[in-house]
Parts: sequence; C-alpha cells; structure tokens
Amino acid sequence: MNGAQHSADLVVVGSGIIGLGAAYAAVRRGLTVIVVDRADAPVGATIRNFGHLCIGAQTGEARRYADLSRDLWLRLAHDADFWLRESGTLVAARHADEIAVLEQAAADGGIRMLETDELLRLAPLRAEGLVGGAHIETDLQTDPRTAAAAIVRHLAAQGVNFRFRTAVTSVAGRRVETTRGAITAGAVVVAVNHDVDQLLPEVAARAGVERCALDMMRAAVTLPHPLTAPLLTGWSLVRYGRFANGAAAGALRERLHSERPDLAALDLNQMYTQLPDGTLIIGDSHTTSSAPEPFQPEAAFAAFLAEAEALFDMPAPRVLERWQGVYAKAQHEFLIDRVEEGVLVLAATTGIGMTTGLGLAEENLTAAFGWAPAMEGTS
Repeated sequence: MNGAQHSADLVVVGSGIIGLGAAYAAVRRGLTVIVVDRADAPVGATIRNFGHLCIGAQTGEARRYADLSRDLWLRLAHDADFWLRESGTLVAARHADEIAVLEQAAADGGIRMLETDELLRLAPLRAEGLVGGAHIETDLQTDPRTAAAAIVRHLAAQGVNFRFRTAVTSVAGRRVETTRGAITAGAVVVAVNHDVDQLLPEVAARAGVERCALDMMRAAVTLPHPLTAPLLTGWSLVRYGRFANGAAAGALRERLHSERPDLAALDLNQMYTQLPDGTLIIGDSHTTSSAPEPFQPEAAFAAFLAEAEALFDMPAPRVLERWQGVYAKAQHEFLIDRVEEGVLVLAATTGIGMTTGLGLAEENLTAAFGWAPAMEGTS
C-alpha cells in the first residue's frame, strides 16, 4: 500500500465485488486506481455467499450484466489464479408444478431438462420424491472467500493501490476525504453496498435502499459422490426472474407457501454448493429492514439442516460455521446514480452482486466516464 499517493485517475470506495470490478475495468485501460475500504479486506456480501454465479436464471438488465460478468469472471480466474468452474447449475424438482416452471423457462434455450436418473448421477440426492430436474448451462461456481482475496492480490500486482482500514468520510466532486487524508480523483465510483445510506444518504433515500440479512451455514457432509454444480430447488424457482416471472410460477408459489408456511416465513431460498474441500454451503433465509437485528434464530438453521437431510442421500451434517450476510435491497434490481459529474454510485440491490457485479461496473463506468474499450492484452 502506497500511502503517499494523493491522486488517481479513478478512486473506488469499497472493495466488494462491484468495487473490484470497477478497479479491474480501470486497470485494463491503463488507468491509475486507488481503492479505499474501512475493513482490512473484502469482508461483506462478496465473501458471505454461495459462490454461485447464477447467470442463466436472470432476465432483462440483470441478464445483460450477468453475461458480461461471466466473461470477466473467466478472464479474472485465469489472470488471478483462483478456483472457478463452468459447472452450470442443477435444479431438483420434487413436484409437477416445478417441472412446469422449468419447462416454460427451458423453451427459451440454455436450460436442459433432466430425467431423475441423470439428476441422481450429477447430484447425491435421495431418489424418493424426485420427479426430474434441469441443468442451467451457462452458470459458474467459485469459492467467494478465496476468489475475492485472489482478485485483490492480482489487482495490487497490476498497480492498484489498496487503502484498507481507511474510512471515507465524504465525496464532494472529485475529492474524496478519508481518515488518512484527501484524495483527488479523475473519477469516483462509490460501491459500498448497503452502507450507501451512511455515506450518501440522499442517494439511498431516492432508491429506497434497505438491508436484507440472510442466514447461512457450512457443514461437513458424507456424500456417496460429489455435487457437481450448485443445486437449486423449488424455493429457488420462485425467486429468480427467469422462473419467477413465468406464468407457471404462481401455482408453485401458492403450493409452497400453503404446504410450508414456516419456510415461507423464512423467505427461504433452499440451495446448496459444495466447495473444493468437500464441505457444503447450506442456506438461506432473508429478512429486510433498515437495520436488521444481528441475532440469528436457531429455527432457521434447524430448518436448513432438516431440509438438507431430506434432500441429500447422507447422514446428518456436522455444522462447521454459521454466518449472517447483509446486502442492499431496493425496489429495482440495481442502483445506478450519477450523483454529479465524475461521481458514480453502483450497487446490486437484489442479492445478485456476485452474478452481475463485474458486468455492472464494466458497462456503467464505460458509459459514465466515456472510456474507450479495454486493452485486453493487459492481464
């Protein structure tokens, strides 16, 4: 960290995936970059997730950013040398209405329907109750903890100046005031997730930003064979736009909420990813508030474990970690606000930052600051 540097072509506030995407976009254009973050590493939503890059389940603007992000993730994984696999995503269907939702989405391409036998070869599930499934072909998987750290190391090696443990107190024009002195910028990107309500409260108020807190866990499991891709369930289908916006989704949502009001009350997204070390990430619940309580109800974790044991062919998991993730939530999927000339505020406000964040930064920085195409020969 070069604390003597007092100016840069781009100053990025926040070192989450969108902030890292902004720095990556700038450094690929030969620009000087300073990234400022009050923590000592990326510690927010960027590392507290499934590592599931859910490209093929998005629609509209989110799908455009997700497709662009996919290319950037593949490039970054090569350049920064972290684990990423072109796994696609599996969906386990346990009711005819889930098959109906999947078939409707699959008609647009990029989703392959699976018979039960093939699904069981790809995922170590209990056969009882399964009626089939699907494979979303474009999706990726990474380990968010190792990926974020590797991206920071790579960008630092490319000349990006990271100022961790440094708080930004104000952004006025192209001047960024921090607890370690002022920085003059050619342009500024503010990518602080839900904390935009503290740094730029008027921007947060315009967008209606709140916080969504979610509960997750990681467990040691004994499976007959590995889970080859992230796994979604019917509860996931009523969340992601490509499925949830279809005509068949209403009946599925009504049934799930009628049969399991306890899980509906958790705003459950029952999904799973298996990390390279064999552990399973299990989750997740959602609670929206301007200031969510930090206390995590054990009922949510008990439900996660019960549902996992019912779905997977395995003995009871051994819980290794539990955590709370928090992300910005608003009426629209993205917060994109040009506060003033040279200052851009970005956030993914639906919990799909890992899926869309790199593309969100790339496209909007290029448009806002009139940048030329990236010098793709630069790693």
